[in-house]
Amino acid sequence: MQLFNTLTRRREPLHTELPDRVTLYVCGPTVYNYAHIGNARPAVVFDLLSRVLRHDYEHVIYARNFTDVDDKINAAAAATSVPISTITERFIAAYHEDMQALGVLPPDLEPRVTHHIPDIIELIATLIVRGHAYEAEGHVLFHVPSYSGYGELSRRQPSDMLAGARVEVAPYKRNPLDFVLWKPSSSEQPGWQSPWGRGRPGWHVECTAMIGKHLGHTIDIHGGGQDLIFPHHENEIAQGTCAHGARYCHTWVHNSFVTVDGQKMSKSLGNVLLVRDLLAQAPGEAIRLALLATHYRRPLDWNAERLARARRTLTHYYQTLAEVEELAVADGIQPDPALLEALRHDLNVAKALARLQQLVDELKTAKSDSERTYAKGGVLASAKLLGLLQQTPTKALEALIPECSDLPVVRIEALVAERESARQQRDFARADALRDELLELGAEVRDTPEGPRWQPLPRDTVLHADNR
Repeated sequence: MQLFNTLTRRREPLHTELPDRVTLYVCGPTVYNYAHIGNARPAVVFDLLSRVLRHDYEHVIYARNFTDVDDKINAAAAATSVPISTITERFIAAYHEDMQALGVLPPDLEPRVTHHIPDIIELIATLIVRGHAYEAEGHVLFHVPSYSGYGELSRRQPSDMLAGARVEVAPYKRNPLDFVLWKPSSSEQPGWQSPWGRGRPGWHVECTAMIGKHLGHTIDIHGGGQDLIFPHHENEIAQGTCAHGARYCHTWVHNSFVTVDGQKMSKSLGNVLLVRDLLAQAPGEAIRLALLATHYRRPLDWNAERLARARRTLTHYYQTLAEVEELAVADGIQPDPALLEALRHDLNVAKALARLQQLVDELKTAKSDSERTYAKGGVLASAKLLGLLQQTPTKALEALIPECSDLPVVRIEALVAERESARQQRDFARADALRDELLELGAEVRDTPEGPRWQPLPRDTVLHADNR
């Protein structure tokens, strides 16, 4: 497995602390609202990575956290006069529902900040004892100049960060770059007792504490969105390294941004796309493929054509699988080596999808049942690694093409295959008769260079052979 390491700015073989185990931590959502398409991208990307890792390694521990205490959560709770847990439980449940619809498997661990307050307090106390943090006016702050490696991940010098940086410069800070580890809470705000008074943790400290609790002081892979490189991940490194005196993480993996129709998502533009709204427009599997189709380190522009293209691709795949739906596949079939190798190469999904298309084409042109069974097994095992094509064709096509919900898809696929065989044998009278039969069933077949393709006729234009 090779991954592009943000820390070194190059693609490297994966280095793990133990030879048969991988630890992976990904920054999850702050749960005060429904997940949008930008939240979905890292969930899908790191789900894919975890699938490949689980194929290659005996033990994978994948943790993705929930930030369930935050000023935005506090504001939402205050606005409705409910505890913060009412807000967070609601949106954690919604996040699980949305990600499941996208084929995102549950991680092994989903730590929550509010469940780790003692661990956070212990980490902060350690940083104070080691001379890397200090208390001031009810706050505890990390003293950035105490860590000489600060800025290594983001390739920024502390002096450059100060120039024009939007950094809160409170009078109690020893240095403008110092960041909050603990802050006081008013009586109206959520808070916990600590050696520094009643308060709550700062954002950056929570991930470091949860990593230390569940994965150890040094982890193999840390993932998240590109926007987290600075300051969040930079601050995590400072905290973890200074608290434990060990390398914090071997490989940093970051996915790029999502735009919508060429514009940054923002409430002011009204273009924030919620996953659950998109699920009303298309099946989750199509949204997943649309998110995977662009390499994770490249910006992804979300638009209607992207989603339509993913939908067409899946329709073609499932129509091919419908032709062999009755053929049983043996257990234990492995993914295609070329497809697997593409994914091991920094998740080269474009190359993997190109190979999947070849495998589908091989299935379509297989001559015997034994060849078709073997080819079908290869398609399904390879697609599973991508989180695709795991539904029954009939069910998938009903969702991909709503007009198919009352069509006999398996019968249509059989007739399409029979018609193509008649054409190959130059029995055009038989081919025309089969086209008529397909029209009666509500399916229009078109001949393309890649083979025959069918689509449902609009409900008001279904024709019968005797009145064409």
